[in-house]
Amino acid sequence: MVDLERIKAESVAYFRSLDEGATLRRYFRHVDEEGGLWYFEAVPDRDELVVIKQAELTPAGQLHRYSWEDLEDEHGFLTDQAIDPEEDPLEVISAEEFQEIWNR
Repeated sequence: MVDLERIKAESVAYFRSLDEGATLRRYFRHVDEEGGLWYFEAVPDRDELVVIKQAELTPAGQLHRYSWEDLEDEHGFLTDQAIDPEEDPLEVISAEEFQEIWNR
């Protein structure tokens, strides 16, 4: 039997350690096909960029935020897939732009 609480605790610990230990952070934005805006804060881990904070601003103006402090809710979840700015349709943004959305 799968221990979902243990898996969640391990995920929280992993993302928290990345967030607290990060010396380099990168920020990106993505516009989805419905016009929603996705904002990502990512850090390098094992030759990949791992998203540690993610915010979605829906076309209706709703804001959903995910991090180790809140991995998921009824609207979505923090991505568990590494991002690749060379392959993924992402726009580099400033830390200030990300924080403006994150702190809304």
